[in-house]
Amino acid sequence: MKKVFRILLPIALLLVGCSTADKNDDLSQEHLVYSTVWFQKSPEAKALFYQAFNIAKERVVELSKVKGEKPKAVVVDLDETMIDNSPFQGKMILKGKPFSSDFWEEWSELSRAKATPGAKDFTLFCDSIGVEVIYLSNRGTNELEWTMRNLDSLGFAFVKPQNFLLKDSTSGKEPRRVKTAEQYDIILLLGDNLNDFTEVFEHRGDDWGVSIVEKNRNEFGKRFIIFPNPMYGDWEKSVYKYGKELNEKEKFKLRREAVSAF
Repeated sequence: MKKVFRILLPIALLLVGCSTADKNDDLSQEHLVYSTVWFQKSPEAKALFYQAFNIAKERVVELSKVKGEKPKAVVVDLDETMIDNSPFQGKMILKGKPFSSDFWEEWSELSRAKATPGAKDFTLFCDSIGVEVIYLSNRGTNELEWTMRNLDSLGFAFVKPQNFLLKDSTSGKEPRRVKTAEQYDIILLLGDNLNDFTEVFEHRGDDWGVSIVEKNRNEFGKRFIIFPNPMYGDWEKSVYKYGKELNEKEKFKLRREAVSAF
């Protein structure tokens, strides 16, 4: 019996050690929990996507009838507009691991993002009335094969290399929009980030870009269709006062300071 105990004890200690090692108590990404759960589970999130795509379809029908010399196109963002990467945010939370390019590419290469509600049908609708869909994304050009495989598996239309404009050297999308406009009449732009629409939103100023939105208020629902994304975006830069080397304690403090209360 003693002999058996001496054999089993190290095994038990090893298992306990493994269990402890696997357990992650890092809460550095805990602030993402509510927004990620909302994005993944709330019917309100799904309803907003359906609403946006319904409006987009109406605008495409109307604008496609306007005569012009160039073929018509809709320019759409990918992540959190056409496809749902919230499982990546979930992994950030559970591992307590911040965003990094390498970490992101682990997810991207899997080609497992799901379509956002109404996204696939929107591309098929555009195809049915002769309007091109151009995917303009800040995914890296090295992600093209993974991204096309992902969208093709979901049944999206326009899954062709020439329909993807991914990030090469700069994250600013204006040069790629200009390139698209040389060939197409861009009738509509879809995205979850204001920068997906026009370069004027790239320099938001001290008011987080609110004044720029006010100046362009008539474009929303007409030429710009915006989608909900409370998990991340360029708005975060205003929260962190454009600081790049902030530790988690500093970020926590700035998030608290950004909250308005009575």
